Amino acid sequence: MNDLISIITPTYNSGKFIVETIDSVIKQTYQNWEMIIVDDCSNDNTKELVGKYTEQDNRIKYHLLEKNSGAAIARNKAMELASGTYIAFLDSDDLWNEDKLERQLSFMKDNNYYFTCTAYEQVDEEGKPLNKTINTKIKTNYNGVLLNCPVGNSTVMYNVKKLGKFMVPNIRKRNDDALWLQILKKEKYIYGMHDVLMKYRLRRNSISSNKVELIKYHWYLYRKIEHLSISRSLFHIFYWIVIKLLKIK
Repeated sequence: MNDLISIITPTYNSGKFIVETIDSVIKQTYQNWEMIIVDDCSNDNTKELVGKYTEQDNRIKYHLLEKNSGAAIARNKAMELASGTYIAFLDSDDLWNEDKLERQLSFMKDNNYYFTCTAYEQVDEEGKPLNKTINTKIKTNYNGVLLNCPVGNSTVMYNVKKLGKFMVPNIRKRNDDALWLQILKKEKYIYGMHDVLMKYRLRRNSISSNKVELIKYHWYLYRKIEHLSISRSLFHIFYWIVIKLLKIK
């Protein structure tokens, strides 16, 4: 079990968090990885902080986009540069448990799975536990992700050798969901580990914290990318609103 895992990390103004994120990768019990950090033209100290790591560890690679283009473009560039047998996703403010890669890779190889995710816990902006765990499902297909995506972006890993590379649709938010839906058109299921292997940081004033603003991204995903009917798109948006109002997820 010595396959190279390419870790995809788009970043924008994450200087406050990215050191912890990189450290959580360096501490992995599985060490055959490359971390590809693509900077979407940050105007904070992200470049300097990452530079200290690239000087010391050639597994950590930094690429600066020519202009601010959004997370989807940054993710696509990182995937283009990736050379691993597997791709794992890690946002620049999230944290992995030390055995995340080792356990997830074993889970995939033992069960012959090509596309997987794990459970995760939520922490606040300062990294303090919020005592909330987001569980995943044993397996979820295209329609399941479309209805209520159970996938935490920074928990996902898939086999590039078997499934190939995918282009992330260029929308500012929900581009991760759009990517999973693309993969699920080729691979029937995403399989979930119930182990909590990631800490998801809830940040104040993030795009995803503005639920009203998110509705337009959902609508674009359903209508323009997945080409659902108006009635089905409205159903999915209504379903999502109910879930958020009831605080199910």
